[in-house]
Amino acid sequence: MGRRRSSPRRGRVGGAQRRPGFLVYGCLAAVVLGGMFPLWWSYLIGSHHSTILSETSFPWWPGGNFWTNASAVLDSIPFWRATMNSIIVSTVTAFSVVIFSTLAGYAFAKLRFRGSGPLLVFVIATMAVPTQLGVVPLFQVMAALGWTGELMAVIVPALVTAFGVFWMTQYLRQAIPDELIEAATIDGCSMIRTFYHVCLPAARPAAAMLFLFTFVLNWTNFFWPFIVLGPQNPTLPVALQQLQAAHFVDYSLVLTGATLATVPLLILFVFAGRQLVSGIMQGAVKA
Repeated sequence: MGRRRSSPRRGRVGGAQRRPGFLVYGCLAAVVLGGMFPLWWSYLIGSHHSTILSETSFPWWPGGNFWTNASAVLDSIPFWRATMNSIIVSTVTAFSVVIFSTLAGYAFAKLRFRGSGPLLVFVIATMAVPTQLGVVPLFQVMAALGWTGELMAVIVPALVTAFGVFWMTQYLRQAIPDELIEAATIDGCSMIRTFYHVCLPAARPAAAMLFLFTFVLNWTNFFWPFIVLGPQNPTLPVALQQLQAAHFVDYSLVLTGATLATVPLLILFVFAGRQLVSGIMQGAVKA
């Protein structure tokens, strides 16, 4: 009878049990609205005529001209072929970057070999070199291989990135204990089996983030595809550039095309968002 029972309310006073306040929800709402505004602006301009930007009273509600402009976009550029090219390029490069970066990250993080430190520093240092400096020699290589105008010229240079290697190295260095790898080695696992059974499950959250980041980066990439691809075989950003005439730019058509180009990314995040969050939470629980 002399024991005091701890009140259940006492545990809820801590910071971990408190619900987010008005300030947190206000900041989140501001971030969401700020992120959605460019898409809303593109749809708003695309739903009116081309003279909407020159009018004195600008309407803040959509008009009824979006599907007419969308039909004009589909008739003006090879939209569906460009969309398929972008899907191929973004998907192949995203999978390739995840696979090679995970392999390299596992080697740098958990394997001991001579020169691993300076080699990792060299890989990270390549991120400081502007991409524009390598355009001329890279184009000469692609021309010598006969790949100009082909998707291979866009896919092959992006098969692995220094950022992906650095990202996976830093994550796997913290996510996989050395004792777990030693236990797998003692049990008779080879290096490949250890990578498959130990590294890959632990790398799932970081790999998912890297896949989405790489997919979006290649989906919106304009500079290199514009140089190496022709107008007959473009990716989606290069095809949208064809909507701009020499002396007049119909911003309604351009922003309608930009809105249509954003739809596949929204679909990807809708379907992959739940798996991404579950993978991150699973990795956090394991850690």
